[in-house]
Amino acid sequence: MRAVRITETGGPEVLAVSDAPEPVAQDGELLVDVSVAGVNFIDTYHRKGLYPIPRPFVLGTEGVGRVVGTGERVAWVEPLGSYAERMAVPADKAVPVPESLTDEQAAGALLQGMTAHAFVVDAFPVQAGQDVLVHAAAGGLGLQLTQLAAARGARVIGTVSTPEKAELARKAGAAEIVNYSEVDDVAAAVRDLTGGAGVHVVYDGVGASTFDASLAALRRRGTLVLCGAASGPVPPFDPQRLNAAGSVFLTRPKLYDYIVTRDELLARADAVLGAVADGTLDVRIGGRYPLDDVRTAHEDLEGRRTTGKLLLVP
Repeated sequence: MRAVRITETGGPEVLAVSDAPEPVAQDGELLVDVSVAGVNFIDTYHRKGLYPIPRPFVLGTEGVGRVVGTGERVAWVEPLGSYAERMAVPADKAVPVPESLTDEQAAGALLQGMTAHAFVVDAFPVQAGQDVLVHAAAGGLGLQLTQLAAARGARVIGTVSTPEKAELARKAGAAEIVNYSEVDDVAAAVRDLTGGAGVHVVYDGVGASTFDASLAALRRRGTLVLCGAASGPVPPFDPQRLNAAGSVFLTRPKLYDYIVTRDELLARADAVLGAVADGTLDVRIGGRYPLDDVRTAHEDLEGRRTTGKLLLVP
């Protein structure tokens, strides 16, 4: 079969499609023909070796496909191997896809939708009337965070880099927009929008380049949910900074700690896919790439040239 195998870590130039051995489903696994695979920042971390994985391995932790022999449609997050024509998926990691959803909708919603759900409902339970800052609000995760936080009654302030992205963030529910390219001090702009108080929570998936502004934008006893490193990982820092910023809190969560059990996975997947099915959660597909264009997909994602969710079609 054709697959994107990582034999050495590095930039997008290490990505290439090659022939790989056909997977064989073991006990407790489903052999699946992959219809679409999600392209996520965690894939770039795996590619770079930021999260080390024994090589060689097939990239990709999210996808939708049909079980060989039964035709059942399933989606998954976490198991490696989605950048391929076929993969073996642990049965306890596969979730059924509602008939009303397309493969693209399911792949576009599952990882980022469940991540947003976990962070807005559990990592910091957003309440009505709170001020919420979402960095990169027009990105795949940013759009989901914005929609879910706004649906809970929060006032969302979204940061973006272009007027086009600002429009997308507003359509997702952002009440206020801060354009990186139009202000010198993002934190000051956010504080101006909150009467000087700052926000209750910041969802920061950008990382190194926004971390200082995120801390400075928090109100006293606010929470910074550091949920990504699109611009690079945050360097080590002195915890005393949390004290100086107003006894603020910092958490660095990951989705997989919120879907540990099969029941947790199904409950969160049902909540997200159900919201897509009934129209309360919109999934924007920002780009579709054939498997052979995987390098371009990663370059576009890391170059911040995209909005919404990116998909690979094996």
